[in-house]
Amino acid sequence: MAKSINLALQGGGAHGAFTWGVLDRILEDEDIEIAAISGTSAGALNGAALKAGLVKGGREGARAALDQVWGKVSTLDMAAVPEWAQAFFPDPGFVSKGIEYSWAYMWTDAVSRMVSPYAWGALYKNPLEAIVDALDFDKVCASKGPEFFVCATLVRTGKIRVFTGDRINTQAIMASACLPTLYQAVELEDPETGVVEAFWDGGYTGNPALWPFFKSSLPEDVVVVNINPILREKVPVTPPEIQNRINEISFNASLMRELRAINFVQRLLANGTLQPGQMKDMRVHMIGDDALMNALSVATKVVAVPSLLVQMKDAGRRAAGAFLAEHKDSIGVRQTADLRSMFD
Repeated sequence: MAKSINLALQGGGAHGAFTWGVLDRILEDEDIEIAAISGTSAGALNGAALKAGLVKGGREGARAALDQVWGKVSTLDMAAVPEWAQAFFPDPGFVSKGIEYSWAYMWTDAVSRMVSPYAWGALYKNPLEAIVDALDFDKVCASKGPEFFVCATLVRTGKIRVFTGDRINTQAIMASACLPTLYQAVELEDPETGVVEAFWDGGYTGNPALWPFFKSSLPEDVVVVNINPILREKVPVTPPEIQNRINEISFNASLMRELRAINFVQRLLANGTLQPGQMKDMRVHMIGDDALMNALSVATKVVAVPSLLVQMKDAGRRAAGAFLAEHKDSIGVRQTADLRSMFD
């Protein structure tokens, strides 16, 4: 009997290649049925490719669509890491440090903090636009296949907005991935008011949003693919380390709030304060590789090193394989993420 899940796909730039690997492995398992997807930034890009591929060609179509998207990502300009140098940095930690302390990256990072993306005038170009525009939005927005939710942040109010159905287009995906220090805000119609608004990266308010899964028609099991490590034992002391941890905490904050709320409801149901059926009793599962992500940094999020993308995909496949081997039988039965200890 198929086990139905909701997928929550975090944003994290090029680290989304880890999610690519997780999805690639999940799609191999015909016992797993994907009912809904919520994605932010790279998670939205992965979700769009996954949905379009499933609608067009089933599981193999989805795997091919994800391969195609990440093949394009790997060709983006990488001035910070010359191609010849990549072979000398097989270890992800070395790659990360190499980028962080390269003159090209430090100069680009410094410029992004002092020069507005609006200052480039006619020279401004978002390199992701061509990749996103090539998606088959007839399939992304199709009524069949998994329900799909894309998260973005409304700049004017700082509130989350979730795009779904035919509201999802190139601009919605671009808005979900719009880091304001790098890209100009994306203007499109607010799905709640119909007014044209400016949007930034959804990671600030929902990375990704879990509440769309609370619909009664969707399953109780949520599999969160985590690419922003929640725990780092070592206190950051260098400027890159401090900046990186600020980035991780910021982009995990919204997810942690929603997980805390789910844990609170679970406790109320367990002690009888709430009766079964009063609120949806979600079961949370998490797939991640904190050891790998602790070795990486914000530098490897913004610089897509092809050799590292492949390593992250392979790591994602291994993590998903380990999760399925250990916890697949728990899906539909019990939660495998220890939320109680996470928030105690």
